Amino acid sequence: MSDYDFDLFVIGAGSGGTRAARIAAGYGARVAVAEERFLGGTCVNVGCIPKKLFVYASHFAEDFEDAAGFGWRRPAAAGSDGGPAAPSFDWSTLVANKDREIERLNGIYRGLIEGAGARLYDARATIAGPHAVSVAGRTVTARHILVATGGEPSLPDLPGIEHAIRSDDVFYLERLPERLIVVGGGYIAVELAGVFAGLGVEVTQLYRGPLFLRGFDDDIRNALAEEMRKRGVDLRFNANVAAIERTANRGPSGGGIRAMLAGGGADGGDGEAGTAAGAKTLEADLILYATGRHPNTAGLGLENAGVATAPNGAVLVDAWSRSNVEHVYAVGDVTDRINLTPVAIREGHCFAETVFNDNPISPDHEDVPTAVFSQPAIGNCGLTEVQAEVRYPEVDVYLSTFRPLKHTLSGRDQRSVMKLLVDAATDRVIGCHLLDPDAAEIVQGVGIAMKCGATKAQFDRTMALHPTAAEEIVTMRTPARRLRRGEEAVAAD
Repeated sequence: MSDYDFDLFVIGAGSGGTRAARIAAGYGARVAVAEERFLGGTCVNVGCIPKKLFVYASHFAEDFEDAAGFGWRRPAAAGSDGGPAAPSFDWSTLVANKDREIERLNGIYRGLIEGAGARLYDARATIAGPHAVSVAGRTVTARHILVATGGEPSLPDLPGIEHAIRSDDVFYLERLPERLIVVGGGYIAVELAGVFAGLGVEVTQLYRGPLFLRGFDDDIRNALAEEMRKRGVDLRFNANVAAIERTANRGPSGGGIRAMLAGGGADGGDGEAGTAAGAKTLEADLILYATGRHPNTAGLGLENAGVATAPNGAVLVDAWSRSNVEHVYAVGDVTDRINLTPVAIREGHCFAETVFNDNPISPDHEDVPTAVFSQPAIGNCGLTEVQAEVRYPEVDVYLSTFRPLKHTLSGRDQRSVMKLLVDAATDRVIGCHLLDPDAAEIVQGVGIAMKCGATKAQFDRTMALHPTAAEEIVTMRTPARRLRRGEEAVAAD
């Protein structure tokens, strides 16, 4: 008989933890899973799924406008002056329908876990020792422990920060604000700024650096900034918030926030850092902080097992997702490697294969396709231009900027950008970066090709699918420039 109550105890029923539990149970392991909040983790409840639903909602205002160029007309409103009826939006309907879908997905996750034969605890679990977990008022033992507790939104320490909301709170707002300040320059801040602007909110986005989306390709970052400004988002770079306060003058949406800026950008441009005495102010109904997330390990009891963590609380793991303690593992955002749902799922699956099927597999974190559901969206895979120039002696840059076919009739001023980076020595495609409404769908296929080591010549031999935006990927023939390590970019040979 086993010396342990369970072969595996998983703390956290998000994407990574659930996959690990299901696969391990399928190999005959006795598995327990504990989740203190909501099944499905960040992605299902306050991340990918509700965010994408909100992105869909925010597109319809533009779709209504674009339809006119294709012959569509709205009927005159009853009792109006004869003009076309304006579409209306109801925030509470969107939130209620979103909640219903999330509840359905919560039930699916419960079914996945219990259907695999695992024991599910709807309770907080903490580590009591290398093989011990405290849960539901008792201590159980496990041969292996998997930490999959995800991440939490971070808030800075500044006066009045209690008046701000976090990205998680967005999905439960009772009212749609009329004016919103978004603080942050990562993908969450960019996506939510686009969502609320599309829903008719007056949005100002503040970022402390000279350009948002640090780590993404510069051509794409600059092009997106231009597109967001066209859509009415007031982008202010090199701007910091020094303090937040409530104002007596509250709007219909229940707001009343004043942000004191410690940096520039007060005119919506790229301002320079200012002084406290000359700080500018912004007023809005609501201020949203999306300035990053941190691993959710506080109070988890990792120290009781001697598990090592990084300064930000991330569980330090090796290529097999194993911590410094032999039988304690971690996957997903809690490890702060690549914080994406498919990555967490893959890490959880690899863990279960390695530990419970004697099939050692380590997750591959190279060339992971990613998307930012901005407006328009970003899709990317592989190296940015800056990264490629460091790693390879010579890199050819292929770049295409064009107006999508749809907008030749809609009249909308929107540009798409397609970019490929190619190692000049081997002809292998090492980077793909897209800005287009369909960028996320396109880059998934490109990611397959890149994982197979496809060359630019193979891209060129692929027949184009016309008329699509994606055909640009296989029709770009002449490089825009060649990068040579340590030299200025030059026109390609």
